[in-house]
Amino acid sequence: MNDGAMRVGAPGVSAPGANPLSDAKIVDSWRHNALAWTSAVRERRIDSRVLVTDRAIIDAVLARAPRAVLDIGCGEGWLARALAARGIQVLGVDVVADLIAHANGAGGGEFRVASYEELAAGALDFTADAAVCNFSLLGHESVEALFAAMHALLRPRGVFIIQTLHPVVACGARPYLDGWREGSWTGFSADFTDPAPWYFRTLESWLALLLRHGLRLLELREPIDPRTQQPASVIFIADAPGQPGAPDSP
Repeated sequence: MNDGAMRVGAPGVSAPGANPLSDAKIVDSWRHNALAWTSAVRERRIDSRVLVTDRAIIDAVLARAPRAVLDIGCGEGWLARALAARGIQVLGVDVVADLIAHANGAGGGEFRVASYEELAAGALDFTADAAVCNFSLLGHESVEALFAAMHALLRPRGVFIIQTLHPVVACGARPYLDGWREGSWTGFSADFTDPAPWYFRTLESWLALLLRHGLRLLELREPIDPRTQQPASVIFIADAPGQPGAPDSP
């Protein structure tokens, strides 16, 4: 996968011999690949990010003019650094301790180790004008838990910004149905091992997930890869209309 090597937060502990198609296995894989991922991002070796998706998520966040951002599944911290350089307060969280260590080593933001379940349980003393998941929603149960907690993580009039693989493009020749899929490091260096599985959702399922947790879609963007003229990703921008101070309609 291209940007399909998405970052994900999931259960904090994965047992040996974890189910190969599970949230726990995702975490296990990323713990094995933290250094390789950090090098690939910092050396700008992922073409789709360089050409399209990095700029796309920065533009989507800046368009909402947030003062404080929660970068969920922040990885080695590139997005937090980019936003902090523009004067935005950023807290980055990730379940993989080695990635947080790399992020703290580079500076440019505050970074903490936390799983999505811990966020859902209120472990952070932090709310944001924008909560951002940039290719970091790869799991099943962990993603449901995070969506359920979003009202508590956002400030009044705050937004939830998600960039993920475009389902129509990422589906490939497989049936267009929700479900677990095996991962791949195709296109990445031999430094990567043990690819993470991922939970495929159709576009309809992403929209239903927002609705099910009381989140309202404000905007949908489809950044285009100039090489293929196909969507490189899809970006959802949603709010939580039940919050104090939030408008009752778009």
